[in-house]
Amino acid sequence: MNVIESVTNIAKHPTISLIKRSTSLKELKQIHAQLLLNGTLNNPHFHAQFLATIALHNPINLPYTTTTHLLRHPHNHPNLFALNSIIRAYSKGPTPHYSFHFYNHHILRNNLSPDNYTFNFMIRTCAQLLAHDSSTCLHAAVIKHGFDNDPHVQTGLIFMYAELGCLGSCYGVFRRVLRPDLVCQTAMLHASAKLGDVDFARKMFDEMPRRDYIAWNAMIAGYAQCGRSREALELFRAMQVEGVRLNEVSMVLVLSACTQLGALDQGRWAHAYVERSKLRITVSLGTALVDMYAKCGDIHKAMEVFWEMKERNVYTWSSAIGGLAMNGLGHESLHLFSIMKKDGLVQPNEVTFISVLRGCSVVGLVEEGRRHLESMRCLYGIEPQLEHYGLMVDLYGRSGLLNEALEFINTMPMKPHVGAWSALLHACRMHRNKEIGELALNKILELECKNDGAYVLLSNIYADYKNWESVISLRQKMKAKGVTKLPGCSVIEVDGEAHEFIVGDKSHPRYDEIELKVEEVSRCLRNAGYVTNTNSVLFDIEEEEKEVAVSRHSERLAIAFGLISLKEGIPIRVVMNLRICWDCHEVAKMISKLFYREIIVRDRNRFHHFEDGQCSCKGYW
Repeated sequence: MNVIESVTNIAKHPTISLIKRSTSLKELKQIHAQLLLNGTLNNPHFHAQFLATIALHNPINLPYTTTTHLLRHPHNHPNLFALNSIIRAYSKGPTPHYSFHFYNHHILRNNLSPDNYTFNFMIRTCAQLLAHDSSTCLHAAVIKHGFDNDPHVQTGLIFMYAELGCLGSCYGVFRRVLRPDLVCQTAMLHASAKLGDVDFARKMFDEMPRRDYIAWNAMIAGYAQCGRSREALELFRAMQVEGVRLNEVSMVLVLSACTQLGALDQGRWAHAYVERSKLRITVSLGTALVDMYAKCGDIHKAMEVFWEMKERNVYTWSSAIGGLAMNGLGHESLHLFSIMKKDGLVQPNEVTFISVLRGCSVVGLVEEGRRHLESMRCLYGIEPQLEHYGLMVDLYGRSGLLNEALEFINTMPMKPHVGAWSALLHACRMHRNKEIGELALNKILELECKNDGAYVLLSNIYADYKNWESVISLRQKMKAKGVTKLPGCSVIEVDGEAHEFIVGDKSHPRYDEIELKVEEVSRCLRNAGYVTNTNSVLFDIEEEEKEVAVSRHSERLAIAFGLISLKEGIPIRVVMNLRICWDCHEVAKMISKLFYREIIVRDRNRFHHFEDGQCSCKGYW
């Protein structure tokens, strides 16, 4: 109980003490009438107590204090304690801007001097409203009234500036704190982790003499948000070793880190922790589980969690629909969308339609995709955004309708983005259309002059045509403009540990074994009649060297490591930062057949489930 709540309980009038959280407006009016009849509100102490009790214990009826003349009593003006209580209630409610009215019109105008409680509640208001100008003015008022060294106010200011995205201001306030306590340290840790300075946050975290679960959550969130998922999961393990009980917020963050890494084993471990700890599967936690399983390639478990959830929101449905589409189950994703509409409890939003259009794209349902795009406006009042248009281009391209895709781009209601032109360029690569591919590349380079992926795709188109002069010319342009191909990176999880492979990196402790396995796989492929496709190699080297270069792509190294590390019957799961190249895609199909292994690859665009020489993408990715 804080000081304000304590004060309201000192010598509380018995009639005022009838006010509870459940008190209705009718009952409150009856209490008010009784206090007026008895003359109780003529006493300044009880008048203030009445206002404060409504604010603290019955905030749903707080507007009653302003619509009546409670604040303009003929004998009493509300004191600072009552006004602080009202500001506090508004700062925590859905209409925090009313706090400014009471601060300006009832405290400053009546020459009351605000105290540290006033400023703490006003700071919370500014944070909720993301009010930059008001925050600066309020900080100046804090200094003017001499509360800039108050530890509670300082902590509040750090939190406020963190919400406003002003990390420099957070540092400025924190440097003035003489002896920061746990709450202040945690606030600064949260600010630096949230706003991207995770190394500073980690230094603070390691130096804190004791840490509560809020500090752990902030650190895990910071790592997850900046893509350092491995460190987030290391903290998750450390939390359990130290006996820190994780809550729903922690687990959503941990599952997000597992999703980013594609770390299915660790995701399963996190799910098991949720069940062992008997954490309630809230909508947020359930949605995170669905998303994790779907994006780690275990769509069956994702749907099992989905159907077991007692409550689902639009993001739960969207994650499930999108997960099915990403895993190549387009018809199933569209069927789930029809169930969602029939159910009628949740209305689709723009995220849902991204999932739906992706479902249409993976199975090439052009007409259905058109209908869904039209229904966004006509049935649901949702204006399609760039990503929706990009998916429609992908849908046309998948079906070989390249001229229609180009016309669609040219008639978009906004300027076409890189995503739309890239989808068209990729379709040109798949369907070997050099002319439209050149147009798409030029449009991409107008928007992003150093887009390495676009150069690589057009180079592959030229190579398919055996147009080596154009290939050389394109590579020379890349060199002249300083464009370098982003190195491929692949991650595979073995026994709960993520192993990362980068092209050209030989630092893995088992690299020699991996190299031997790569050579063994290459021999088996050659014996089976496979000829390497070296078009993706952008270096001017001999063909034999190109074959070696392709065989050392990061996904090939990860698959080879999976073959030597995982028991037979366990799927090999690889997560990539780029789209899988044509040669590695064909090789993965053959490995799945020759070595009797299921291989699941999540590239930048979608999942590829390789089994018995076939891929779920059916040759289009």
